[in-house]
Amino acid sequence: MATIAPLPHPAIEDVALTDVLFALSDPARLEIVRELADGPLGMAECGATNPDLPKSTKSHLMKVLREAGIVRNEPDGRRRVVTLRRDELDAAFPGLLDSVLGARD
Repeated sequence: MATIAPLPHPAIEDVALTDVLFALSDPARLEIVRELADGPLGMAECGATNPDLPKSTKSHLMKVLREAGIVRNEPDGRRRVVTLRRDELDAAFPGLLDSVLGARD
């Protein structure tokens, strides 16, 4: 049985505010972060509000969020679970997520 390989995640001290803000500037990525604010989701459940989103686009959105240090994408059996790095981001950038998640278009 094949196992799912772990993906690299930046250490929070290596996360730049400019990278976080860039990742959150895209409406589709911001919507995923808003979904994750309620708790972890399986990769298949993230972005489920837009069923027309191609798998490749969704993968790219998740990669940008992961590489910016906003989410963790970790294997769990045969699926992946995506988690918002809320505590770490709040410690590194106090009030940022509250401001961004509370703002509406």
